[in-house]
Amino acid sequence: METPYASRRSVLSVLAAASAAPLLSASWGAGVAHATASGDTYSSSTDLYTRLPGGEGTDYARRYKRHAMADNSAAQKYPYNRTMIMAMHGGGIEVGTSELCLGVAGYHPATLAATPADGPAYDYWMFEAIRSSDNAELHVTAEHCDDHVALSMAAGSFNVLSLHGCTAATAGAPASRPEAVVIGGRNETFKRYLTEELKGAGFQTIDGASNPELDGDSPDNICNRTMLGKGGQLELTTELRRSMFGTFTRTGCAASTNQTFWSFTAACRAATARLEAGPDQVIL
Repeated sequence: METPYASRRSVLSVLAAASAAPLLSASWGAGVAHATASGDTYSSSTDLYTRLPGGEGTDYARRYKRHAMADNSAAQKYPYNRTMIMAMHGGGIEVGTSELCLGVAGYHPATLAATPADGPAYDYWMFEAIRSSDNAELHVTAEHCDDHVALSMAAGSFNVLSLHGCTAATAGAPASRPEAVVIGGRNETFKRYLTEELKGAGFQTIDGASNPELDGDSPDNICNRTMLGKGGQLELTTELRRSMFGTFTRTGCAASTNQTFWSFTAACRAATARLEAGPDQVIL
């Protein structure tokens, strides 16, 4: 299949529109991690970084990769990287989401080797809480993520797929089958592809439209702050995430992925490939 390409003028015009989206800022009391901001200690990423000076490497870590792009040819076109994968509550906040971010992006979470070896690889960004305890305190809700690297990467992408963790009760999963994923975001086509691919791989899916707490449809949610103003969000229950690893801990997940993990990431990658083949992904 022919790969769509982007012109410099078209990309710059959409980038300018995306960067104009407003940021939200507010303040809440301390609590455990929630999908909404009601329990957040920090009102934004900037607030967290400011109030924890020197915290990177002790309290939290940030990892990202923006793949190189260049076009110095007058005669040839070269591809534009269209999709970014995110885990903004990785590490000890929503365990397993860091590893899922890397797996969907095309990297083995333990070695960072290209997986599968023939790609494709997607840009990624993650925030990881790395404390020995109280990691939930570092949760910043998706609408208040103002990390400059994360924002610039989202604004420079057609698509974002953001990976989160939730409880089965919050997701509305039945007690008899708590392993489920809530599919949200403003990109209805992406939601449909994710639902079809994940269901086809044997996973229980829940439409985010039925769950206002997890639907991810706010235009201020960073998953939707893309060139197209829409993206995808997945909320995986604790039970589903636990089923993907032999050792379900912050330090144990990366080296203990199992077939459930790889089936899930493959389904997400298949949905992303279908999305990137669509007509709204082509900028002339």
